[in-house]
Amino acid sequence: MSNDASSLVQKVWNYCHILRDDGVSYGEYVEQLTYLIFLKMADERVKYYNEKPTIPKDLDWQSLLDKDGVALEVQYRRILETLAKEKGTLGLIFRKSSNKIQDPAKLKRIIIMIDSETWYGLDVDVKGEIYEGLLQKNAEDTKSGAGQYFTPRPLIKAMVEVMRPEPMMKICDPACGTGGFFLAAHNYISNPNNYNLDKDQKKFLKTKTFKGWDIVPNVVRLCAMNLFLHGIDCDEKNILNNDALIADPGDRFDMVLTNPPFGKKSSMTIVNEEGEADKEMLIYERTDFWTTTSNKQLNFLQHVKTLLDINRKAAIVVPDNVLFEGGAGETVRRRILHECDVHTLLRLPTGIFYSQGVKANVLFFDRRPARETPWTDKLWIYDFRTNKHFTLKESQLKFEDLQDFIKCYNPKNRHKREETERFHVFTYDKLMQRDKVSLDIFWLKDDSIEDSANLPEPDVLAQDIAENLESALDQFKSILEDLRGK
Repeated sequence: MSNDASSLVQKVWNYCHILRDDGVSYGEYVEQLTYLIFLKMADERVKYYNEKPTIPKDLDWQSLLDKDGVALEVQYRRILETLAKEKGTLGLIFRKSSNKIQDPAKLKRIIIMIDSETWYGLDVDVKGEIYEGLLQKNAEDTKSGAGQYFTPRPLIKAMVEVMRPEPMMKICDPACGTGGFFLAAHNYISNPNNYNLDKDQKKFLKTKTFKGWDIVPNVVRLCAMNLFLHGIDCDEKNILNNDALIADPGDRFDMVLTNPPFGKKSSMTIVNEEGEADKEMLIYERTDFWTTTSNKQLNFLQHVKTLLDINRKAAIVVPDNVLFEGGAGETVRRRILHECDVHTLLRLPTGIFYSQGVKANVLFFDRRPARETPWTDKLWIYDFRTNKHFTLKESQLKFEDLQDFIKCYNPKNRHKREETERFHVFTYDKLMQRDKVSLDIFWLKDDSIEDSANLPEPDVLAQDIAENLESALDQFKSILEDLRGK
């Protein structure tokens, strides 16, 4: 992040501390900033670039500057309620919006702060950096729960680097969160070192390349604003607020990049006549799925296969249970290894996600046309987990940390690879011989176990123990489910 962007992020963020005293969370603060920055930018487009107004005069930025006290609060609420009914980008950003800043004096201070900056005049990248910085700070607030929608940017960049998206591709993320994969793919395609785009390719990149879904309305709003600030067109047709798993949308894509939300089970809250809440498991009955299960991660993996056009490729972050779980898990692994070319697995280290206790991997595969013989020939596994320790503060994951994986992946020609200490290959026949076709494969020795004198810090050890217990519990549960099914 540039110094100018960092300083502006810090300036904007400092006001959050004022609001937190009134019970306004980080997430709510970023949400309010989304509304206000959008109104300010719309005003600048008219004033400095002579563009046609997109917001009615009695609902614009100036109408907020002209008011104070209770009148300001009333006007702000009126703006939100009215613009929420609009179509296109306006409706997407303001839908279901409400004022969370109850103190008019503090609302006025934020408005004056935003008014002192020229937002639309900033370079697109700088505006995007500022907003990404705010989203990251929001994700770092563990109490808000926003971290589950924020994938570490170095990981996203590395995934895009090896996937190599191309101009005129249609790219999808069925759990798009704040739009991190879209932005990284956009940066890769628009980088002149990668491609020299012509006029039609630039237009396609801006208007037709990306399509995403997310089930959380506030996250969809943040994604829409993030894309808007990066110069990408978005509305309710390409950023959808609904459950992507409900049905096959019919659309097919050249590339899917996604990190579905963590948590094994899909559920919804049911409130009965007595007002008591109960959780009911969601079972998605879909004819395009290989098996029916309440395991959300397995459902997303099956959904990604459906979304891909023939001979197109996907990269999906999956937790360890997808690699070893029996029952439906084994069925999905057998089918995807047969019907797709599952060529690479990246075992991720702990401590890189904002959701704690996560052991995850990135699965890379290409969809293939139907045939009797299996498409997967060899699965290459890169162990980026053993003896790797990261934290969210003191030892953060950096893009440089993933350079060896990118080199081993060999994105220019992945059919010419060589084994290394961390990069091993396993044939299809070997995989089929494993219990439940488990892809949870590791071979490196953990130094912390071998040498007790060099044990990790207590908090790292405690986290590893908790994660191993959780993993063991998942395996016990899968065994129990298998026994019940017999």
